[in-house]
Amino acid sequence: MKSYRQSLVLELVESEPITSQEQLRERLDGRGIHVTQATLSRDIRDLGLVKRAGDGAYRRQGAGEVAANGEPESVLRRAVAEFLRRFESVQQLVVLRTDPGQAQPLAVALDRVRMPDVVGTIGGDDTILVICRGEREAQSFTKQIEQWLRS
Repeated sequence: MKSYRQSLVLELVESEPITSQEQLRERLDGRGIHVTQATLSRDIRDLGLVKRAGDGAYRRQGAGEVAANGEPESVLRRAVAEFLRRFESVQQLVVLRTDPGQAQPLAVALDRVRMPDVVGTIGGDDTILVICRGEREAQSFTKQIEQWLRS
């Protein structure tokens, strides 16, 4: 439930300017998700949401950086360094592990880069399943992740 709720929070703040926790709570309520202010506050913290300077609307930390410098890969590198704890490859699948509540920001960063070896991602609370085009592409993907972790 937590990962689903947090993915809705991300979807809402990316689709419209939301300037208060109450406004966000009302939008979630409209989608059938009833939360307390304390839970919503924890979600905002877990997701790394901050307020934009211009209009005071919530955004993910780092989201403005993508638009400003046009380099989603640099944001992904920082997300890998900050959130990724370990990973394991099995044929064309790669499982990424994060701390609780940190998988969504990393999954979104991966999706935004649109790596040619990656078909898509499925992000939970602390786990991301990365689906690669084949076993060779999964190996290439994990080598890239290893390079980012070292740099």
